Amino acid sequence: MVTSKAVANIWDQFQNFDRNTLTPYAVGFDRVFDRLNDYAMHQATSSGFPPYNIRKGDDNTFTIELALAGLTRDDLEIEVAEGVLTVRTTDKKEEAADTELLHRGISFRKFSRKWTLADDIIVKDAKMENGMLLIHLERIIPEEKKPRLIDIK
Repeated sequence: MVTSKAVANIWDQFQNFDRNTLTPYAVGFDRVFDRLNDYAMHQATSSGFPPYNIRKGDDNTFTIELALAGLTRDDLEIEVAEGVLTVRTTDKKEEAADTELLHRGISFRKFSRKWTLADDIIVKDAKMENGMLLIHLERIIPEEKKPRLIDIK
C-alpha cells in the first residue's frame, strides 16, 4: 500500500528527474510524464479527505469507494477531463430556516480529490449508497491494442 509520505517522496525525486535521459529509449512519453507529475503534485498537497479505497474486480474493472457520510449526490460533482477524474463538493448546503442550530459538531467540508486515469480507462457510472460514493471504472482495450497475428508474405 502506498502512503501519502511515499508519494511525496516520489514527487520530490520526480521533480529533479531529467526526462532527456530517456529520450533515446522512449518516444512520445511526454504526456505520460506530465500526467504522473500532476498526480504526484496533487497527492503531495492533498489533505487526505475524504478517505477512499480502490478495489480491483477482474482485470478490466475497478471501483473507487469514497466515504462521504452526510452528503448526497446533489452535494457532489464528478468530472473527467484530459485523463483526470475529479470528485468535488458543490456549494455549501443550505441550513434549515425553520430551526436554530445550537451546536455545530458535524461540519460540511469542501474538498476536491483527483485520480489520474490510464488512457484506456473510462468511468462507467457512479452512485451513492449508504454514505459511500462508488465510482465504477472499466478498462476498454481498443482493437489496435489487442494482440493480432501478422500475415507473412
